Order: sequence, then structure tokens, then C-alpha cells
Amino acid sequence: MNNVDLNSDLGESFGAYTIGNDKEVLKYISSANIACGYHAGDHNVMFETVQLAKKYGVQIGAHPGFHDLAGFGRREMILSPREVYNLVIYQIGSLAAVCKVNGTALSHVKPHGALYNMAAKIPEMAKAIAEAVYDLDPGLVLFGLAGSELVKAGEEKGLVIAHEVFADRTYQPDGALTSRMHENALIHDTQVAINRVIRMIKEGKVAAVDGTDVLIKADTICIHGDSPKALEFVIELKQALIEENISMRKSWG
Repeated sequence: MNNVDLNSDLGESFGAYTIGNDKEVLKYISSANIACGYHAGDHNVMFETVQLAKKYGVQIGAHPGFHDLAGFGRREMILSPREVYNLVIYQIGSLAAVCKVNGTALSHVKPHGALYNMAAKIPEMAKAIAEAVYDLDPGLVLFGLAGSELVKAGEEKGLVIAHEVFADRTYQPDGALTSRMHENALIHDTQVAINRVIRMIKEGKVAAVDGTDVLIKADTICIHGDSPKALEFVIELKQALIEENISMRKSWG
């Protein structure tokens, strides 16, 4: 039987601004990647989201990004490896503290947005992130784009890694995600997205934008929590997985 983790990027509200439907999405996923205050989120939202994840038995992960609230962490920034290491340590440490006082603990780390995409291609940045995760807690699982430099760096460092695939994104022939600057970056048809996910899990393949097949490993599937149809999609996807005899992963042990 195949099994897979369903993750979602959550805790991205801040101050008076509400983003996503975290309270409902958390009922259907197995891992939550919680924003740590740099690209989104704040201390109050971090506490609330950790408490909800604990309530629903969802694994908690840190979702560190660039310090770019206005750009939602999706704009590239040129930082040295040391600066990347420091910002990742800072954000993971913040969420780890929130987890500790709430009687729970982090299970994984998944970089956000531009930090994630740059680390997928730039070895020095990938190594800085992997080293930060390892130095803080070598028991943490590192999520990264399937087949990317980030998962390679994590493996080399000795971390448990999770190859991540995206339900609502298109892929380039080299396995990279299509930039959000292109109009074909997102998949809006729910059934098309579900069919692609099933194929990635069962066949280890996904069709790129040029029609060619890309070999891919799917340990965890990302559901974007800020999507208007996130709740509807995760409910339908979970039902489709059940029908395909694909179970939800409960841990990374």
C-alpha cells in the first residue's frame, strides 16, 4: 500500500489580516508548515496555529522564509550562506519555543517561497539551510522540492528528508516548478490536480509543461493554505487517496 503525507502552509495571518482557513484545513492534513513571522504570521498566530495542530494530531513544522512581509516571501533576496543560516535558525527557534510551552515539539522544517525555490537550485544556499536544521535539531525532517539541491544537501548532512511535490503547480522539464510570474504556473482544475497527484504517488511521474514526463518522488504533497479553494481541494484529494488505497503517513520514523 502506498502512503503519503499531506502538508499545508499555515499560520500566515498576522495582526488584523486573516489568510486562509487554517481551522478547517487542519482537520484533513497530516503536517502543518507554520509561518514564523518573517514572510507572514506573528507571535499570536504562531501560538494559535500550534495549539490547533496539537488538537488535531497534526505534525508541526517550521516554515521559515525571507524577511519580506510585503512580498509574502516570494521575492528573491541575495544573502550570504551565513545570513541564510542565521535567519533559518532564528525562525525555527521561535516556533520551537512556542511548541515547547504548549507541550509539543517540531517534527520538520520546510522553507517558504523564494527561499525554498532558490535553495532548490543553489547548492550553497541549500547547504546553509540543511546545516541550520541539523545544528538546531538533527532529528528534524527537512522538506524540499523532489530531486532538488535542498534534499541532496539534507541527505549529505544526515537528515531525514521528504521529497515534496505540489498538487496545484506545473513543472518544467528539469523538475523545477514553473515560476509564479507565468500564467500557467498554477493548476485551477481540481480533478486535473488530483489526477496528477495520484500519478506522482503511484507512477513516480508528472507531466511537464512541454508534455514530457519528469521522474519524481512524492513523500509529501503540498496543499497551499492561502488558496481560495484549499479546503474544498484537500477534502476531495483525501477522498481520492482513500479510493486509490493510498494511506496518510503518520510519522517519519
